[in-house]
Amino acid sequence: LYTGTFEAYQGLGLLFDSARLVLEFRPDARVVLAGGRPEQIEGARAAARTAGVEHAIIFAGQRPPDEIPRFLDAADVLVSPRSSGTNTPLKIYQYLRSGRPIVATRLLTHTQVLDDDVAILTAPTAAAFANGILGALADPDRARAIGDRARRLAETKYSYEAYLANTRRACAYLTASAPQVAGGVA
Repeated sequence: LYTGTFEAYQGLGLLFDSARLVLEFRPDARVVLAGGRPEQIEGARAAARTAGVEHAIIFAGQRPPDEIPRFLDAADVLVSPRSSGTNTPLKIYQYLRSGRPIVATRLLTHTQVLDDDVAILTAPTAAAFANGILGALADPDRARAIGDRARRLAETKYSYEAYLANTRRACAYLTASAPQVAGGVA
């Protein structure tokens, strides 16, 4: 399952090229994409056709946020094939909470949050990404353990409560280090 936008940096081309390799070993595999505007879906459909995998790609379109957890629950593997960027995709936090194994590119955009304990990180190449997906599918016990560790990370470090605690610490630090003036903070 892939969720999110269909912008070029998201790496859908890498995903389609990887899917071609996955299908050589797992012809029963399907890739579901939830997201994209109608014109982006048409472009992605053409790219999937060019990669020879259109028959194995399911375009669910943009979905309401309350439906995404059901997609996550139904998936065997969650993917984030980003090819560039430094900001962590918001989907990663939702992926972590799902407890499903995550296959993501080993780029700063992911490694700020993910490591080898909570995700299957790969080089940003079709062969490496396909191997990551195939590894998750071939070893469900390992995939489940990775997903369980991902969920625990989300519950401890990326929960709403953790966010509030970090925000309070930041505010306390800023307030404590700000010069004091009569009647308030400068």
